[in-house]
Amino acid sequence: MAMTAINATHDPNLRSWVSSANAPASDYPIQNLPLCAFRRARSAEPFRGGVAIGDQVLDLGALHGLGLFDGLAAQALAACAQPVLNTLMGLGAQASAALRAALSAALRTDSALADPLRSRLIPQNAVEYRVAADVGDYTDFYASIHHATAVGRLFRPDNPLLPNYKWLPIAYHGRASSIRVSGYEFVRPRDRCCRRGRAA
Repeated sequence: MAMTAINATHDPNLRSWVSSANAPASDYPIQNLPLCAFRRARSAEPFRGGVAIGDQVLDLGALHGLGLFDGLAAQALAACAQPVLNTLMGLGAQASAALRAALSAALRTDSALADPLRSRLIPQNAVEYRVAADVGDYTDFYASIHHATAVGRLFRPDNPLLPNYKWLPIAYHGRASSIRVSGYEFVRPRDRCCRRGRAA
């Protein structure tokens, strides 16, 4: 999804009726509102979209069922009721911006929607997450000259950094199976680098 331009939803003076969002050390104040795919921990519930606010997750699937938004925001919210957010991403930046604006308005201290939304909040420590999108395949880029040099040293110890790195971006195929939610373990593939005792 394209990055959202700075707008009224980022106003540093905004405050939320979710009190934990107003704490100075909060990672998720009302100006942030990151999306996720979640369900209650250790449940058989379907995954659905959520948005972090303070120490809570607002259940966007349940919010969609209330029918409180309209227009493009309602269309984007419906996409968040699905187990992954691919459909939302496919709707484009305008839909994402409309949803963000509607969520920001609904979570502000002066919102008339506070009462119906309170029961749609779930503590973050009571949920589990999945990768928010189905990733079919992806291309990865070297993050820095240090990254490119370290990887190049595995294959070309005498000439780790190829000269073209400084003039054009270098990309490589990434394994979609390696994309996981933070905190989960996964088995690293073993290739010739690993067999030589070097980390891939």
